[in-house]
Amino acid sequence: MSYQDYEKAIQRSLNFIEQHLTDKLQLHHLAEHAGYSRFHFQRTFRKIIGKSVAEYIRERRLTESARILITTDQRIIDIAMSYGFNSQESYTRAFKKFYEVTPGDYRKLLRKLISKGEFIVSTNNAPTGWIMTGETPFDYETGLDNRVVNNGIHSAYLRSKDEKARGFATLMQQIKSDQYRGERVRFSAFVKSTDVKEAAGLWMRVDHSSGEVLAFDNMMNRPIKGTNEWNHYSVVLDIPVKSEAIAFGVMLNGSGQIWLDKLGFEIVDVSIPVTEQSSTEGLSHEPVNLNFEENDVAR
Repeated sequence: MSYQDYEKAIQRSLNFIEQHLTDKLQLHHLAEHAGYSRFHFQRTFRKIIGKSVAEYIRERRLTESARILITTDQRIIDIAMSYGFNSQESYTRAFKKFYEVTPGDYRKLLRKLISKGEFIVSTNNAPTGWIMTGETPFDYETGLDNRVVNNGIHSAYLRSKDEKARGFATLMQQIKSDQYRGERVRFSAFVKSTDVKEAAGLWMRVDHSSGEVLAFDNMMNRPIKGTNEWNHYSVVLDIPVKSEAIAFGVMLNGSGQIWLDKLGFEIVDVSIPVTEQSSTEGLSHEPVNLNFEENDVAR
């Protein structure tokens, strides 16, 4: 089984987890759903996501419970019980370890900030360290969101201003490739989408100092489309020793909205295959129809 097959199986598991966050999620059921043994499922999940199944589920439950805290008047004990905690005390301990404040203090603080309009960033100013650019960036907007979050307090979003959005926009950054030369690098993120009409996806590009593109992948052979809950995606490229810079980000083509959270940029070993889009993909191995007699058009 290839790495891509494993990644698809884990993506199916993440979808299942999102649909059952408030249900009792047992490891053997998740493993059966993925078609793996418990041991193989745990090992595969950790390799792709970077944490254990239990840790991922707990963090997602804490993040969703934080959203409920500031958007509803539900009692803290009811929120705790609905997300699988046995008591308000155990929930408070876990919440404070994750957010460094108690659930009650988090609710008070965040509600005050939201009521003053100070917390949700909805301008076209990209998050610190990022820029928004593209073919028609004026048809799109970006910012931070604290209501739709995969992990922690904020996610970033990229969305079209209306259904007539043209071209594409990207939220991106560029770095020097010095410390990554000769290595294999994986850029990954959790992405959620709503009504993406054309396509969206992560991308990464490796450039030579002359401007020549040495490696590239933008997920257009496996695009994110439509409406999808949080899931994990990645692009993997080898960084040539003659490279100068690495650019990476997320792209939205056409109308819709995407959120991204919990990004990763790391060196990986050769057991994880590259996702680079080959310039020869789809080409025939030999010349065809050199005498123009192979014609399917009806005469």
